Amino acid sequence: MLWALLAIAPGAAAQGWNSEAAAGLAQRAILRRARAAADTGLRDYKAQAHGFLFFLGQFGEGLADPPRLIKADQLELEVYWKAPGSSKQRVVAWRDRADLPTDINYHRDHFGIFQNNFGSAIRLGEGDEVRDVPHPLSPRGPELYDYALGDTTTIFFSQREVRVVPLRVRPKDFGAARIVGTLYVDAETADLVRLAFDFTPKAYLDPQLEDVSIVLDNALQEARWWLPYRQEIEIRRRATWLDVPARGIIRGRWEIDGYVFNLGLAQRWFAGEEITFLPKAERDSFPWREPLSAAIQDVAEPVRQNDLERVRAEVQEIAGRRALTGLKPRRVGVRSLSDLVRANRVEGLTLGAGAVLRGGGERRELRGIASYGFADGRPKGSLTAAEHSGRTSLEASLFREVRDVSDVPVIAPLLNSFSSQEFGADYGDYYLADGARLAYRRGTGVRGEWSATLGRESIRSLAVRADPATGTFRPNPPLGGPGVDLAQLALRRRSEGFAVRHDLHYEAVAEAGRLDGGASYLRLSGTGHVLLPAGGTRVLVRLQGGIASSALPAHRAFVLGGRGTLLGDAFRQWGGARVALAQVEWRAPVPFVSFGPGPYARTPRTITVAPYVAAGWADRPIAGTPWAATPGARVTIGLGFEWLGFFRLDAGFGGQSRRLGLAFDVARDFWAIL
Repeated sequence: MLWALLAIAPGAAAQGWNSEAAAGLAQRAILRRARAAADTGLRDYKAQAHGFLFFLGQFGEGLADPPRLIKADQLELEVYWKAPGSSKQRVVAWRDRADLPTDINYHRDHFGIFQNNFGSAIRLGEGDEVRDVPHPLSPRGPELYDYALGDTTTIFFSQREVRVVPLRVRPKDFGAARIVGTLYVDAETADLVRLAFDFTPKAYLDPQLEDVSIVLDNALQEARWWLPYRQEIEIRRRATWLDVPARGIIRGRWEIDGYVFNLGLAQRWFAGEEITFLPKAERDSFPWREPLSAAIQDVAEPVRQNDLERVRAEVQEIAGRRALTGLKPRRVGVRSLSDLVRANRVEGLTLGAGAVLRGGGERRELRGIASYGFADGRPKGSLTAAEHSGRTSLEASLFREVRDVSDVPVIAPLLNSFSSQEFGADYGDYYLADGARLAYRRGTGVRGEWSATLGRESIRSLAVRADPATGTFRPNPPLGGPGVDLAQLALRRRSEGFAVRHDLHYEAVAEAGRLDGGASYLRLSGTGHVLLPAGGTRVLVRLQGGIASSALPAHRAFVLGGRGTLLGDAFRQWGGARVALAQVEWRAPVPFVSFGPGPYARTPRTITVAPYVAAGWADRPIAGTPWAATPGARVTIGLGFEWLGFFRLDAGFGGQSRRLGLAFDVARDFWAIL
C-alpha cells in the first residue's frame, strides 16, 4: 500500500535548506493546492471513514515500557466534502470499552478526520490544543518555513507510476507556533501525497501537552485526485508540575474509503457543526461485523508497528538540537509516589522530594532526589545526569539508597508502605548502598535494548528501627559486607503492552564483581514472560532464574517463597546462589457486573479469572543469610482474580507445605509509579 511504502522509504539527508530545487517544488505545491480548490472536475464527494480512538497510559522509569490500554472507541463516519473547502462528517456508529474507569472526554474534532490536509491553518482540539498554525504549503509558507529535498521514491499504481519527493520543512523561527516535519509531494503534479509532522513548543496552548504527532496519507482516486486514505494522530500529555514517569496518550487511527464523486450536494447540507452525531439509538443499531474486542486486536498490531516513533525521530533530526516538547524544563521530579512518602521497618516513615532540570527538550537531564527516614535518622538521595540521543543514553549517578535484595519486586511499593506501617508486614530485605555508576543504554529493533554499566558500591547492613501500628516486624537479615567494583551487561526486550494476542518480554543480566580484599564473583540472572492465545483466552508463562559463583556476596543472593513467587510457602523461606521459578497461568475473561462511578466513567463488564501453577527451586545457600535450599522443587497451585486491569487477588496452596497463602495487590504495570 502507498502509506506503507512511504513509511519505510529510506530517509535522506537534507540536500541543503532552501535550495533552488526545494524552493521551486514548494512553490509548485502551493500553487497546486490553490488550483485544486478551483478544480471544476471535483465538485463534491461522499466517503466512509472507519476509526478508532484509544486512550492509553504509559508508566515507569524513563517511560520506556509500552502504553497500557485504558479505553477504546470504535467509530464509523459518513464524510462529505464540497468545493472549494466545505466539510461535513456524521458519526453513524460508536461503541466503546473501558479497561479502567476513566472520565476521558474527547474534543469533538477527535471524532473525525482532517479534510483538505488542514487547509491554510492547522487547528486541533477545537482550538484548545493547537490553533492557527500556518500550513507550510499556505501562501505565506515561504515566508515562515525553510524547505529541503530528500531522495525520490517511486510508487506504482495500475493507472501510472508516481514519483514522490520528500520535502522537509522547518520554521525560520522555532520560537513561533509552527510545524516541523516532512511533506511527500508528487513530483509530476506537485500534489501533496503524505504529511508527517510534529509542532514547535509555542504551538501548544494546553500546558499539559508534551507533543502531538500527525500522519496524513492520501491515495490517488480516479487517477486524478489525491484524497484522504489513512490518518493517525497521537497526543501525549504529562503533569505540568510533578515529573512522575506517567503519561496519558490519545491515539487516533482512521481509514477512509468508499468514495462517490459529484453527487450534487447542496451547500445547506454543510451548515452548522462540521462533526455531528446520529441519535444514540441509531448509532447503537449499526451492524458491526465483529465484536469490539476482536476489532481492537485486528488494529492493535499495525498501531504498535507504526506508533509514530519513527515520525518523532525524523522530526527531531530536522529540528536538530532544538526542543520540541511543550513541557516546562524545570519541574518537581520523582520516580514514583514512594519517593515522596514511604515506610518500611529499617527507615520508618520516610519523606522525600526531588527536582529535574532538562535542556534541549528531553535530551539532557539533571535529576536530584533526597529523602529522610524518621526512624533511622539517615538522609539518602541520588543525583543523576543523563544525555539522550534518540534511543541511546549515557547516565552518570551518585547515590545513597536503601535497596531490597531481590532483583524483582514482589509488591507495589505504596501498598508495601501501608502494610508495613499498619500491620508489620514488610515484604523486603534491605541493605544500604553508597556509590556511583556510569551506564550506557542503546535501543535495538522496535522494543529491544542493551546496556553496559560500571559502578563502585559500599554495602552496609540495616537494623530494624521502626515500630508498626499493629503486629511485629521480622528481623532484617545482615547483608552488609565489603565494597564492590562491578560491571553489568544487560539485554532487554520490552513487552508489547497494548491489546495483544502474543507477547514476549525478557531481561537478562550478566554481572561481574570484585570485592574489596580480592575475591570476585560472576552472577547471571534473567526474567521474562510469554503470552500466547488460546481461543478467546490467554496463556501466560513467567520465568525467573539465576546462577552465581561461590563468592557471591549476601546482598546479591537470589530469594524465593511467598508473595510474588511461591505463595504457598513462607515469605522468602528459600534462597541461595542458584534459583529457578516457572509459573503457567490461564487467563480467561468471565462476565462481571459493570457500574458507572461517574457521568463518563464505568467499569468493564468482565473480570479475569486466572488459575495457575508455579514451581520453584533454590540451592547453594549463602553463609550468614536466613535463606535455605529447597528440598527439591516446591509447587504452588493457585487462582487469581483481576478486576479493572488494576486490582489482583491471589490465593495459592503449597503442594509440599499444605499452606494457603493470600495476596492482594495492584497490577504490575503500575508498580513503577507507586
